[in-house]
Amino acid sequence: MNQHPPAPRRTAGKRPLRAVALTTIALLCALATPLLRTPVLAGASHPAGPNPVTLGEKIFADASLSASGAMACATCHDPRHAHAQSNGLAVQLGGAHLDVPGFRAVPSLQYISVMPAFFFADDGTPTGGFNRDGRAKDLLVQALRPLFAAHEMVHATPADLVARLTKTPYADEFREVFGQNIFDDEQGTVLAVRFALAQYQKFDPDFRPFDSKYDFFLAGKLRLDPAELRGLALFNRADKGNCAACHPSGRGPDHSPPMFTDFTYDSLGVPRNAEIPATADPEYRDMGLCGPDRTDLAERLDLCGAFKVPSLRNVATRKVFFHNGRFKTLRNALRFYVRRDTHPEEFYPVAADGTVQKFDDLPSGLRGNVNTEEVPYDRLLGEAPRLTEAELDDLETFLNTLTDGYQPSPSAKR
Repeated sequence: MNQHPPAPRRTAGKRPLRAVALTTIALLCALATPLLRTPVLAGASHPAGPNPVTLGEKIFADASLSASGAMACATCHDPRHAHAQSNGLAVQLGGAHLDVPGFRAVPSLQYISVMPAFFFADDGTPTGGFNRDGRAKDLLVQALRPLFAAHEMVHATPADLVARLTKTPYADEFREVFGQNIFDDEQGTVLAVRFALAQYQKFDPDFRPFDSKYDFFLAGKLRLDPAELRGLALFNRADKGNCAACHPSGRGPDHSPPMFTDFTYDSLGVPRNAEIPATADPEYRDMGLCGPDRTDLAERLDLCGAFKVPSLRNVATRKVFFHNGRFKTLRNALRFYVRRDTHPEEFYPVAADGTVQKFDDLPSGLRGNVNTEEVPYDRLLGEAPRLTEAELDDLETFLNTLTDGYQPSPSAKR
């Protein structure tokens, strides 16, 4: 994208959520909780029969539905890796021959069903939405692009999807749930596929297990180790990690478990990632909320560079971090948070004269959008980072408690 004029500088205190935004988010989560617990039998003649959820699971795992015959939703959103990517590629390869690169790192779909639709809170804070830029309003819309995108499953037309579906082992189940003549309606079939995928992600418990060590801790069923407790304290302290400002760690007003995201957006100035083929074009810029994928906010220059705050649940299982997959380990991602401004030469290009090209993945006129006010980004060149390496050890140890599938030992219980 072309460079834009400078965006207005945001004022101090812009990231901590106002009470109105917090209340809205809490209400949305509270409304979602009973929905998630509702059994789904839609379209089934009896509880054991096929239904949208069971069909969604089969569609999600079916590579035969892609032009390559080798890419399913589960290829990039592997259930064995918290529904995120299982490799360390910055972007995945799709297309008819699995040689077309994407543009962003794969986000986890774990807990995606609690995401609210995109909205601006009363204080103007952009919140919610699906995809890293929030452009999809719900799971139905979110499911559409992967089916037809050139770098993903590449159905050229709805008829292509219908033709592949009719050849699947579950085609008769699809007819039973959605009608015997469903495949005669191409657009209706596409909608039925999207609906099944959405229902699967909403209601299958594998997408929302809430069984990490931290969940057991919140339930009073075990104690955290000393290093984990120290890490939790650093996570919450506003003068140290300050992670909880965007990734709340406490239960909601309805006692619902924390999602470790406030569903908002932030501009962190993540370094440009040359591993993404699109960046070979020096004019290419992925600026999140203001484009290029999202177009309705293209004129909101103050939002350029902002990406959705992800949930930190299962963060220790990630293979890459941030929207462009720039960092390959959790520790290096944490170092970036606390050393970005004190030691920028560790992350950004250095010119011949020794000048560090900070925030190099944004046009120079928009680099003022980057969050440089909130802890831990409030440090200056040469100052001590907010967290030491020893403290990062503890913080990383705590983040490992957010991994689902924890099996408590009898000795760990109270």
